[in-house]
Amino acid sequence: MERVEKTVFLSYRRTNIPWALAIYQNLTQNGFDVFFDYNGIASGDFEGVILGNIIARAHFLVLLTPSALERCGDPGDWLRREIETALAHQRNIVPLMLEGFDFGTPTIASQLTGALADLRRYNGLSIPPDYFLEAMDRLRGRYLNVPLTAVLLPASLPAQQAATEQKAAAGAAPAVQEKELTAQQWFERGFAAAGVDEQLRFYSEAIRLKPDFAFAYCNRGIARSLKSDLEGALHDYSEAIRLKPDHPNAFACRAVVRRIKGDVEGALEDYTEAIRLKPDYGDAFNNRGIARYAKGDVEGALRDHNEAVRLKPDSAEIFNNRGIARRAKGDVEGALEDYTEAIRLNPDYADAFNNRSIARRAKGDVQRARQDFAEAIRLGYKPKV
Repeated sequence: MERVEKTVFLSYRRTNIPWALAIYQNLTQNGFDVFFDYNGIASGDFEGVILGNIIARAHFLVLLTPSALERCGDPGDWLRREIETALAHQRNIVPLMLEGFDFGTPTIASQLTGALADLRRYNGLSIPPDYFLEAMDRLRGRYLNVPLTAVLLPASLPAQQAATEQKAAAGAAPAVQEKELTAQQWFERGFAAAGVDEQLRFYSEAIRLKPDFAFAYCNRGIARSLKSDLEGALHDYSEAIRLKPDHPNAFACRAVVRRIKGDVEGALEDYTEAIRLKPDYGDAFNNRGIARYAKGDVEGALRDHNEAVRLKPDSAEIFNNRGIARRAKGDVEGALEDYTEAIRLNPDYADAFNNRSIARRAKGDVQRARQDFAEAIRLGYKPKV
């Protein structure tokens, strides 16, 4: 039997929390029962709490900005899994598209793989920043005021309890100010900008409007790194960490700069903290392995690269790095396997061809070693003099 439901799940990337909170506040003030992961659910509770609340609610809103789908190419990404669950259970899905979001943008389209490709078929709602209230009126009156036949499964007691706790935390939050939303606009413009100078300008404006904007500090740090401003980048990453001590990306990014500046111990500490905060952080394991190798800890490097391979089995760089550690341990056969896999994953990987050439020469396979070295040179490898 068809009925109009007022239960909503709001899916969003944490970088966009001011927009998500503004939408939550508007809907709850107008009588909707909204699940909004405001404080952050522990990874161990994800299956039961987050997915359980999607299945228990009729409507699924996904907040889309230029940065929102950035990591959705990863099958384990939370936002991706939320969308996939809503698709699988045929919820009333409404993409909420903010300034700068376009399904046709190559960087966005590249993330819409597998089941996520269906997301573009849904009738989305654009939310112009200057017409937020009008857009919310349209969302409530047209997109959520529809009769549904979906089967709603009752949420488990832990899922219900988590929903109550998140609702209390979000309900206690102050009303979102226009300045915060404007800062978000500048942040997304920075993310979408092609030039580094533009990125710096946009992120700096976001920080001026919202001085506690940890994500903007982190992204400005990345832009400063690209400009070789390592001191500026180090300052921004440290500020991001001060503002948001549970930000694994800020620790991982600061570790990169520390390693470049020769502070390998500091880099190791930061990578370790990033991994503690995000135990499935494949890139952090890979980079910590590199830092450990630089310190002469080949055994530790190999352990980290093994874990990185497990977490990211499609990364050519990680296989190449594990090959280096294996060769240092005397496992030339294992190194050859890893270099070959790196080349399979990325046929234009010059360093992997060069490394395989070295390993083949060590095995006495001179002819194929020469072939690999010639291919490395063709692909742009420059021998160190």
